[in-house]
Amino acid sequence: MRWWSFRAFILCVALSVCVPLFAADSADSVAVRRWDRRVNWKYDGWERLKPKNVKVQYAGGMGFLSFGAGWEYGKRNQWNSDFFIGLLPKKFSDKLHFTFTVKQTYTPWSMRLCDWLSYEPLTCGLYFTTINGEDFWQREPGKYPNRYYNFSSKVRTSVFLGQSVTFYPERYPWMRGIGLFYEIGTNELYIVSKATNSTVRMRDILRFSFGLKMQIFKPHE
Repeated sequence: MRWWSFRAFILCVALSVCVPLFAADSADSVAVRRWDRRVNWKYDGWERLKPKNVKVQYAGGMGFLSFGAGWEYGKRNQWNSDFFIGLLPKKFSDKLHFTFTVKQTYTPWSMRLCDWLSYEPLTCGLYFTTINGEDFWQREPGKYPNRYYNFSSKVRTSVFLGQSVTFYPERYPWMRGIGLFYEIGTNELYIVSKATNSTVRMRDILRFSFGLKMQIFKPHE
C-alpha cells in the first residue's frame, strides 16, 4: 500500500467516525437509536454458548485463508470475540502450516442506512496468532546466542482498523445478517522495525485483509 493511500484511508476513517460522534453529541438518546439500531439478542440456557457468527477472512497475518466462529456481546453487540483456524499453503512456505488466532473486535457504531443495510464506519481491535511447525519457536532456541533474535517467531500480536457493511436478508429466518469487512493492520514486530529503522516504509509494515461475516442462530421466539 502506498503512503498516500494510507493517509487517504486514515482521513476516510476519521470523517466516518466524526459523523456519528457529532450526531451523538447533538441528538437525544431516541434520535441516536434511529441510526444505531443494533439488537442485543437474548439467549437462554445453552443457547448462550452457541457461536453467534461465522467468518471467512483472507490474509491479515492469519494465514492465506482463515475460518472462524465468534460470539457477540455488549449492550449493542459492540464486542466480538472470534477463534480462527487458518491455512498457509506450501506455495507460501516450506510446507503446509496451520494458524490459530484469537481475535477481539470493537465496533462502536453501526449506522442503519435502511431496513436491509447498515454501515459500520469503524472497527478496531487486536488478535494473537500462533503457527504450527518445528521451525517456529516460543522461546529462543539454545543454538542462538542469548537474546540474538529477542522475539518469538511462533506468536504474533496484531492491531487493526477497518470498516464493514451489513445486509439483513429476510428470506433466511436462521440468519440475522451477513456482512462484508476489510481491515488494515500490523504487528508488534513490524512496529518495532519501523521505530528502529527509518528506511522501513509504512507500506512495508501494513497488511490488508478482507472477509465475510454471517450472523447466525436467532434466538427462539
